[in-house]
Parts: sequence; structure tokens; C-alpha cells
Amino acid sequence: MRVDELESRNLQAFRADTREWLDINCPASMRVRMVEGEEVNGGNKRHSTNPDAHLWLAAMAEKGWTVPTWPVEYGGADLSKEEFVVLIDELQRINARPPLGGMGVSMIGPTLLEYGSDEQKRQHLPAIARGELAWCQGYSEPGAGSDLASLQTFAEDKGDYFSVNGAKIWTSGAHYADWMFCLVRTNKEAPKHEGISFVLFSMDSPGVTTKPIELLNGKSPFCQTFLDDVRVPKDNLVGKLNQGWTVGKRLLQHERSGLAALASADKIGPMERIKPALTLSDLALKYAADQTTIEPGLRKDLIENEILKKSFFLTQQRAMEETASSAPGAATSIFKYVEANYVKEQLELQLRIRGTQGLGWAGASFDDEEISMCRLWLEAKSISIAGGSNEIQLNIIAKRVLGLPD
Repeated sequence: MRVDELESRNLQAFRADTREWLDINCPASMRVRMVEGEEVNGGNKRHSTNPDAHLWLAAMAEKGWTVPTWPVEYGGADLSKEEFVVLIDELQRINARPPLGGMGVSMIGPTLLEYGSDEQKRQHLPAIARGELAWCQGYSEPGAGSDLASLQTFAEDKGDYFSVNGAKIWTSGAHYADWMFCLVRTNKEAPKHEGISFVLFSMDSPGVTTKPIELLNGKSPFCQTFLDDVRVPKDNLVGKLNQGWTVGKRLLQHERSGLAALASADKIGPMERIKPALTLSDLALKYAADQTTIEPGLRKDLIENEILKKSFFLTQQRAMEETASSAPGAATSIFKYVEANYVKEQLELQLRIRGTQGLGWAGASFDDEEISMCRLWLEAKSISIAGGSNEIQLNIIAKRVLGLPD
């Protein structure tokens, strides 16, 4: 038997075993659209409102399928690229929710696999894979957003530890997080990109204070985090001293790749959150004057929006199949840019379809979906800024992907 035939048979067997296991072990309530509050992002400070979510997490973690491509010793299943694609396909076949989300599995975990010390990997990765830790990101500051390298949070060398002072802003989920991965300045005299280090610390450390920031939609997913003489052991330095910018950029590439969302059929990403109960075409018919005809201009825009979404997912899948076994590159900025624009345009289309019914903040004259989509429409104004502004992504694409001159 040829090698390729043997590999094909092994993959077919893996698919059959995976399908059988998922059919038996995935709870029915984990095969429907995500309900707000039921997601699991790790840690013990915020629990899913659905007990099945924790059963699903435990079952998947035991298989190593919360982080299927990670090494077995760190809580993964060490799946090959081809097996990973099969697993995703089978999860999407039954509309399975992701067992675990959050920054642990999508951002700091993959970064530690590449840059972490052996001890850091042993300490954090298995706990992340089991959903025992929730993480938050200490990057942006009140005076350092898109120009992140201007950050001023300072880590003073105290011998065997750093004393960290400063403030971070837009730290998503900081009030629920157990640990923070954080960019700090460790050399004030070096050029700004070269004097930054990447550190980890517990959110229960003395001197860490979080303050939620209430947004226009009435929710507080973001916080400002104050750091006052926070003691960070030097063992918590990731990578080399003053070379944290390289580590920090790699982490953002993992975030922007969108592959974590793809692996869960995007059931926790922004594209899932903005999906109405009906397709956009059916939604347009529901709100049409005669409920039978969609205005030609609107129909054209709906088709173009759907084509963009399908193209986006196909491109992500191709990128995953080509590079699932290696770290993502600068092309991830394309995903971030396209997704941000798609989300904003799709919500604008929903508003256009609903008319004044799409502007309901509260009140008996609006249904739950009209209210939630109005609030998402307002929230989405920030998506082209959060996680790196569109302008920054375009600069990265121009320089790193297209090779254009500065």
C-alpha cells in the first residue's frame, strides 16, 4: 500500500472516530446558537449559566481538543494539520459550540508555545487547556493606543523581580481575569520599540486595581487597570529583556488570524453575534411594505454582503489549511481589516432593513432582537479601532504583505 493511501485511510478512520465521539459526547444545548452568558472563557470568576457548557468543556479537555494542535504534555492532542481540519469540519457539521474561548487559548497560549520558557509552559499551558485560567491583555494605555510602542508603564529592576507602575486601558475582561500578559517599558533610554518587555502576573497581586468602563450600549466588557508597585518575579519575563515588542507583535498575529473563530464556526466571534434569527433576505421580506418584494438596490447589497462573508471564511480556511502547523504572519491583518468592515456594513444593512424599528434602545414597541442589534450597531462603531485600528492594519499590509516602501 502506498504511503498516501495509508494516510488517507488513517484520516478516514480519524474522521469516523471523531464523528462518533462528538455525536455521543456533545450535549444538545451545545449544538445551538450561543446564548449570551453561556460562553466559557476560563477561570472561576465567571461561570456559564448553562451547566452543559462545563460538561462539554470537561469532555473536550480530556480529549485534548480544547487546543487540539498543542502538544499532549501541555493539554493538547498533538493533531496534525490534516486531522485538525477534519475536527473542525466535524464540529461544524453538528453546529457545535466552542468548548472554550478567551485569550488563553487564542492569544497567550500560542505565544507561550513559541516564546515561553519550559517552566512557563508547564505552569500555564495545561491550566489554559483545561479552562482553569482566564487571561486579559495589558497593552493599550491612555496615551498609547494605535501608537502602542509609546507605552509608559514602567517595570523597575529590583534584583530578582520587577516593580511595575502605570495604567492600562481597554483591558477586556480584566475584572474576571486570573492573569494578565502585559507590555512594560524596561529601558527608558532605548528607542521606544527596543526598550519594551513582555511579562505575566496574577491579577490578585497586591497593587492591581481594575475599574470597568461603561460603554454606550450599557455594558462594561472593558476596564482600566491600575498598577501600583506590582511585584513581578523575573521568572515571569517572556522572551528576552527589552525584546518584548517582538513577542507582543506575534501575539497580535494570533489574535488577528481569526483561526480560533474559524475552528468554532465563529460561534463566539463578532460575525456570529450580529447574525439575526432570519437570513438577511428573509429579514428584508419581513420588514418590506408588502412582505413579498425586496427593493432591487437592497437585494444587490445583500448579495454582495453575503459574498464577502463567504469569501472571507473560505480565505481563512485556506490559510488555516496551508499554515495551521506554523505561526501566523502579517497577512492576519487582512482578516482583521476585512472582518471589521464586514461587521459594520452588515449591521448598517440590518438598520436599513428595519428602518426606525432598528433604532430601538428599549421599550415595548421593539422586540428583543431589534434592541440587541441596535446596541450592537452602536458597539460596532469601535470594531475598526479595537485590536488595532484599520489604519494600522493597512500600514502592516502595505509594508509586510505587499512590500511597499515606507
